[in-house]
Amino acid sequence: MSRSFNQQLDQHGAWRSNFARRLQWLSRWLTDNELLDQAVAERLRALEDQIRTSKVMVAFVAEFSRGKSELINAIFFAGYGRRIMPASAGRTTMCPTELGYDAALAPKLRLLPIETRLEPHSLAHWRERPTRWTELPIEVGDAEQLARAMGKVAEVRWVSKDEARALGFWNPETPDDNPVQDAEGRVEIPRWRHAVLNMPHPLLEQGLVILDTPGLNAIGAEPELTVSLIPQAHAVVFILGAETGVTRSDLSIWREHLITGDDSHDTRFVVLNKIDTLWDTLSTPAQIAQQIERQREGAARLLEVPLAQVLPVSAQKGLQAKIGHDAALLDASRLPALEALLGEGVLGKRETMLRLAVDAGMTALRTEAERLLKVRQRDLSEQALELQGLRGKNVSVIRHMRARIDQEHAEFEGSNTRILALRSVQGKLLREVYAVLGRTALKADMVKLAAALKRPGVKFNVRKVYGETFDALRNNLREVQATTAEIQSMLHATFRQLNAEQGFTLQAPAEPDLSGFEQELGQIERSHIHYLGVGNLIKLAQADFCDKLVRALASRLRLVNEAAMTEVERWSKGASAQIDAQLKERRRNFSKRIEAIERIQNAAGSLDDRLAEIAAQESHLAALQERLHEFTSLIVQHGSQPPVAAAAIAGEQLRAA
Repeated sequence: MSRSFNQQLDQHGAWRSNFARRLQWLSRWLTDNELLDQAVAERLRALEDQIRTSKVMVAFVAEFSRGKSELINAIFFAGYGRRIMPASAGRTTMCPTELGYDAALAPKLRLLPIETRLEPHSLAHWRERPTRWTELPIEVGDAEQLARAMGKVAEVRWVSKDEARALGFWNPETPDDNPVQDAEGRVEIPRWRHAVLNMPHPLLEQGLVILDTPGLNAIGAEPELTVSLIPQAHAVVFILGAETGVTRSDLSIWREHLITGDDSHDTRFVVLNKIDTLWDTLSTPAQIAQQIERQREGAARLLEVPLAQVLPVSAQKGLQAKIGHDAALLDASRLPALEALLGEGVLGKRETMLRLAVDAGMTALRTEAERLLKVRQRDLSEQALELQGLRGKNVSVIRHMRARIDQEHAEFEGSNTRILALRSVQGKLLREVYAVLGRTALKADMVKLAAALKRPGVKFNVRKVYGETFDALRNNLREVQATTAEIQSMLHATFRQLNAEQGFTLQAPAEPDLSGFEQELGQIERSHIHYLGVGNLIKLAQADFCDKLVRALASRLRLVNEAAMTEVERWSKGASAQIDAQLKERRRNFSKRIEAIERIQNAAGSLDDRLAEIAAQESHLAALQERLHEFTSLIVQHGSQPPVAAAAIAGEQLRAA
């Protein structure tokens, strides 16, 4: 029997939690054995944070009255024994709604007033301005109170046509898409622009984020949804009515808001909802099944998706079956098949990404820690040879050796000018990187784009306008890549000199590859051009639409640039941490050598004792290296196992380690 999405997400959460605990344990072990330098510590923290806090976003998109909110209730909230999301007849969810959980915040529903659209700021901007949101506390255990609170997202206002136009809900150039006016000429619009529910629901605590979006008219008025929020979802569930199939407005949403030129459809699921409307008592089960199959095939053909990605469902019957524990009705609703596909498609993909990150992290960590162990082993061997050379020597020879060690120590400390110079140049070049990818430079690029888009007339050259902007952004990344290449060349030269002069074993970390960020820019560019090329091009004649589009683009590009800067910064810190670690080991070596000579000078017969201590330390280092390989291999092995098996054996293996 297929596991539900809830079960798969629970197992995925347990897998991640066990993983994070293992990384914490490894961090403590490395710290206890002084193998955790700054670069390794930061890599572990980033990896643990990625494993523990990574989110899985599922976006539900549909035209009005397709049963979208009911489907969310059936998949995620049936355990409450009632509907949580408003799902009555007609228009229900009137504003985009995010459901997630942040333990740092109190359980509450935050509502952003629709009037904020009149101000020149993006949703990303308003997220950082809590005072502009209306907040409602929620009682997580009180289903009635929670449902009442969520009913707020369906609230509407009746406004004049002019006000509706100013807010983006009325366009005289596309009369067929405008809402119906009442007898007084007023237009119904949502009261809220965006809603965010913070709630410690078991699934949301595991990192699930649900994005519930309204119909075509509301989506079109908020470009940030199409070009920023929805593209970042790990899966998109597009809901149709089984009795109607793909309508014109459904097709508009699909083509304008859900498809990009390079979309492989592997995370786009189409749901034919309300198949119970086809359960005709005058038709045989075989005839009903044939009718459903015809609708599936028609939807797959029109939307150009694989038939396997189109699933027939009755959300209402699925919810009813779960609440009433009716297995036969649940099976007839076909909801479990959708849940299984969601789990495999969304969570499977996410787990693969996390496993690859863990594999790369453990390989780099093992390399750095083994380098430190080799430095210590070499230093111990040198100490042993030095002490063995003192056998049978008189006091003056021992005193002379002590003076020589002091001189070597002083010369070593005086030779650090090259390291200081390296760090100075490295810091200067990194500041150049931050200037190229920072917010000021990005803002300048966005100002140029906005000016180009606001030129009079229909923008038939929009592809060229975007091309020039994105060429500049790609050139910024290439400029940064050239700067990192310059730093890398300098690191190689300086490390070779230090290795030759000081006996270090420095090795420049692999230069960051920024080509992935270039590819991401290409995807963003294609999605924007596609969005504007399928019916929204005429909207560029409106200055406020251009502003919204550019603000949405800026918020997404900022994430790309910040991720690229983080990659460069991590690489730079890795090089500095190597130097710091080997400087520390060399100073430790001098202290040990001086301590050994002093003990020999002050206590006859301690030479053999010191040599025995060194031999014991060498054995300890060999054991540490063996344990390091064992522990990192155990973590990688855990990541390669399916979540169910990994969660079942994690505790036992961790205790054994």
